[in-house]
Amino acid sequence: MSSFNRLNNLVGWVVFAIAAVVFLLTLEPTAPFWDCGEFTACAYKLLVPHPPGAPTFLILGRLISLFSFGDPTRVPVLVNALSALSSAFTVLFLFWIITRMGRKLLVARSEFETETPEPTSYQTLLILGAGIVGALSFAFSDSFWFNAEESEVYAMSSLCTAAVVWIMMKWEEHARDADSDKWLILIAYVIGLSIGVHLLNLLALPALAFIYYYRRSKNPNLVGGLVTLAVSLVIVGSVLVGIIPGLPTLAGASRYSLSIPSACPSIRV
Repeated sequence: MSSFNRLNNLVGWVVFAIAAVVFLLTLEPTAPFWDCGEFTACAYKLLVPHPPGAPTFLILGRLISLFSFGDPTRVPVLVNALSALSSAFTVLFLFWIITRMGRKLLVARSEFETETPEPTSYQTLLILGAGIVGALSFAFSDSFWFNAEESEVYAMSSLCTAAVVWIMMKWEEHARDADSDKWLILIAYVIGLSIGVHLLNLLALPALAFIYYYRRSKNPNLVGGLVTLAVSLVIVGSVLVGIIPGLPTLAGASRYSLSIPSACPSIRV
């Protein structure tokens, strides 16, 4: 591992620690108003919240609620802490996204190089400084900090979006490697999990499509960019309109096609 990568990882985890400590110290001590109480109760008992649901968030919330050790009064702050940790990891990934983009802007890579060359000491200072300022400015912005304190899905949704963008940039760096498609498979997996948190992550698909097109195309042009945009929008629309509501509808329709004897035939609704 190069000296820049080691320093980049170290500073990134320091930024994560700063964000995590601040978020945990300013955490909501109980269930806030609006949907937070619903999500907390549903996570604790693995119930069904309002549509479209958030199974990934609820399962993780159930896991962290086990640390209450049978005391239900501790559950709200534990589920709130899940959002705080998710937000801290979002800040970490944002730092790495900024430093990766800054490195690509400052350090030119030739056509025959597989990785971006090592930056100089001055360039390293600029890149890491930009990452620190950008990540911490986002961490302590009003809306993001507010969502980091409560048991809502937006903090974890932000984490999924940041993780997907960072993984896509990892793929772009190693697109010529024989096993580079593993990053694309990981992206599909994270997006699938993120649908169980919030649908906001689907908005990253057009950006990911453009990264793929301009990395793989030898002669990118306006027509190709428009086609990429159109295809990405079709994919987003098919997931939103087809897969997400379609699969549960199909499962519900199959229920009526099966002859299942009632466990209590004497009970009528």
